[in-house]
Amino acid sequence: MEFPAELKYTKDHEWVRVEGSQAYVGITDFAQRELGDIVYVDINTLGKEVNAEDVFGTVEAVKTVSDLFMPLTGKILEINKKLDANPELVNTDPYGDGWMVKIEISDASQIDGLLGSSAYQTQVGA
Repeated sequence: MEFPAELKYTKDHEWVRVEGSQAYVGITDFAQRELGDIVYVDINTLGKEVNAEDVFGTVEAVKTVSDLFMPLTGKILEINKKLDANPELVNTDPYGDGWMVKIEISDASQIDGLLGSSAYQTQVGA
């Protein structure tokens, strides 16, 4: 499993790549392995402000549907349109083309509350 050091992580298995005042959000390699084959990603919060730890969408695998939790309070600027036709990108490239949303960060101080790579690896027993 991969745990890129430049990313931040949540206890709910989302990752965050901060780029200035914006960030990309997706689910971790661990999460996609636990879910299995992803068949659908449903995010209908484009343009909305979503608070940290609130649900911003769902991801559907063959056997289950899981909520997606916002790691940082922010406005959803973009949804990864590639996932409409290719939801399996979440499985094959969770930290690259499998990203889910791009947000405008509302409260940068929340970044300090996220897990680093080693802390997340400890949490998932890797």
